[in-house]
Amino acid sequence: MTAPKTILILGGGVGGLVAANRLRKALPAPHRVILVEREASHVFAPSLLWLMVGARTLPGISRRLDGLRRKNIEVVRGTIESIDPARKRVVVDGRTLEGDYVIVALGADFCPDAVPGLAEAGHTFCTPVGAEALRVALEAFKGGRLLILTAAPAYKCPAAPYEAAMLIEANLRRRGLRDRTQIDLFAAEAGPMGVAGPDVSRGVRTMVESMGIGYHPEHQVVAVDPGVRRARFSNGVDADYDLLVYVPGHRAPPAVAEAGLVGESGGVSVDRHTLATRFEGVYAIGDVTSIPLKLGKPLPKAGVFAHAQAEVVARSIARAVTGRGRPVEFNGHGECFVETGGGKAGFGSGDFYAEPVPRVTLRAPNRFWHAGKVLLEKTWLWRWF
Repeated sequence: MTAPKTILILGGGVGGLVAANRLRKALPAPHRVILVEREASHVFAPSLLWLMVGARTLPGISRRLDGLRRKNIEVVRGTIESIDPARKRVVVDGRTLEGDYVIVALGADFCPDAVPGLAEAGHTFCTPVGAEALRVALEAFKGGRLLILTAAPAYKCPAAPYEAAMLIEANLRRRGLRDRTQIDLFAAEAGPMGVAGPDVSRGVRTMVESMGIGYHPEHQVVAVDPGVRRARFSNGVDADYDLLVYVPGHRAPPAVAEAGLVGESGGVSVDRHTLATRFEGVYAIGDVTSIPLKLGKPLPKAGVFAHAQAEVVARSIARAVTGRGRPVEFNGHGECFVETGGGKAGFGSGDFYAEPVPRVTLRAPNRFWHAGKVLLEKTWLWRWF
């Protein structure tokens, strides 16, 4: 057997969790698999939308990462202070870790501070703390104008703001508050889920507008005044609100940017099939990457891609270490559920690497697809822990 190797996996989100599990299963015990994560628990992020409307509790969609130790996955909890990709060296709260391979799966940091007043004025469902705070705000809401906005044209999970609008609409309808509430969605982008193609974009827009939700594309928010409850957009439009919900933009984590891993796109540049960076033995997966597509936009930031990329990288490293297995590549295929409320969801899937534009199909909302997302949630929280 080859000399024992150490694989450092930076980040305990979707990609990091899958990579750690797959590598531990594929490699003999002497090889070390080390997962580094700042948080104590993994939260199943797609369920934050349900947490927002009171359909889930945070403990119900979380699992402690310490539980991975029983699988012989080493868990190091702490903040990553620096990454030296050339030496495959990472400093975590003053402690230096060195590996033979490194997988950067740190995601993208939210940056609501990029828009003056936004964080103080509104609520986001994109984090556990934010989703719980929004749930409390929605419970206290008794009617008025509810504003939902995307703070940047690109953000994590392209379907999320549209799902949020429909789930909130369903929540207010169930509580008898719909007739007293005006819901408006102001989007920085030109249309919903634009990377998935015009048919999908039209389909999601139709879902939203059929529920009486006002949709305003190409409205880039530039400032929010929490004192008078007003959002201002770059085109001169002002919008007053009683409750503000937002999806923040994002940026690469500081340690990743300072390591020289980030390109002009703002994310880590990788080979689109192998996820290898320009540093030997260093890979990046998930939201921290930026993979350009033929149509001029990057591959969306979504858990489904982080999962598939983690599978590819784990198998590639295992093959390099053991000499067993066949070469594998990430093919750009992905899918997602689109929750519409009322126990229904749509479903989109397709080839995002197709050229000249992605080939993606959107299936109409029904109870079957909603049940599929519930099943995914339950199996995810059971399978990887």
